[in-house]
Amino acid sequence: MRATPSPTAHVDTAPTAPAPAAPYVTEVVLPGVGEPEGLTVRRRALPAPGPGEALLAMEATGVSFAEQQMRRGKYFDQPPFPFVPGYDLVGRVAAAGPGTDPGLVGGRFAALTKTGGWASHTVVPAADLVPVPGSVASADAETLVVNGVTAWQMLHRTAKVRAGDTVVVLGANGGVGSALVQLARVAGARVLGTASPRHHDALRRLGVTPVDYRDPELYARLRGLAPDGVRAVFDHVGGEGVVESFRLLAPGGTLVSYGTASTRDVAGSSKAPVLKLFARLALWNALPNSRSAHFYNIWAGRRRPDAFRARLRTDLGEVFALLAEGGLTPQVAARVPLSRAAEALRLAESGTVTGKVVLVPDDADAPGGHHRP
Repeated sequence: MRATPSPTAHVDTAPTAPAPAAPYVTEVVLPGVGEPEGLTVRRRALPAPGPGEALLAMEATGVSFAEQQMRRGKYFDQPPFPFVPGYDLVGRVAAAGPGTDPGLVGGRFAALTKTGGWASHTVVPAADLVPVPGSVASADAETLVVNGVTAWQMLHRTAKVRAGDTVVVLGANGGVGSALVQLARVAGARVLGTASPRHHDALRRLGVTPVDYRDPELYARLRGLAPDGVRAVFDHVGGEGVVESFRLLAPGGTLVSYGTASTRDVAGSSKAPVLKLFARLALWNALPNSRSAHFYNIWAGRRRPDAFRARLRTDLGEVFALLAEGGLTPQVAARVPLSRAAEALRLAESGTVTGKVVLVPDDADAPGGHHRP
């Protein structure tokens, strides 16, 4: 049962009429492996949407862990350099291409892009658009596009967590982690979350039992809090620690791995850690241990586009509905103008913030504003 609407819910006051088409698009380019300061900003002619496409005027886009890996050349299937990063965005349709519904123009939508979102305007397939509720601010919605879908699908489609279950969320203060802990609490689960002590009070306010991720006895602490094991562990860290995550499971429990953050700064092949993880998960699933292990990939099933889009629209719609009704609290770590994307990326990588760093159009921030929460 969803929560009643919050009287302090954000209201998007942007006009519903389409903004006039700009002659240029401003976009942030990742030129190659390097530091965040190596990002460049360029302008080019504004593209026109083709058949079945829509041109989105960006109102909010985000900094995900994927971009942190991409700048290191470590994301599993990233495109060749140079390219425009940006895994998702929220914006208004400025123009609709041939064969699309002209009624889309002026509407506000979210879209998963994998790349291309760090731009003032982005062309996307119209079929990929997911409506954003009118009562939800664009930056708030942005925190729950890729993060919300990832959390929802891992929790409900993969682990099938139910009321009364106990789950462990590694990195509970992060973008996906903060979405996971809230959705798990909405589902009635008990949540044990790892994070730096600076984030523990914020996690307690979300109903989470926090544990210091740097504690040398981390897994012993977690086992002490759930001596009979847990229903699910959500692990974005990978590496050798995933073995300990699997050992936390109760019979019938599920390990959901969704990243290899522990190897982010390790030199070498971007594919080797992932392939090693796949092999380990496959081995565990082959053993008669009454536990299961899965690797979550948000793009799984893309080869059946209609089913993929329907699932995405359903799941993100559930997340947005909870957000609009006050059942979820958007975790906006900071709002940073698009032209300062390097600063935003550096902040997201610092580990000092809770939630998601959001990029907004330069004219959406107050002059001279700095990381306005």
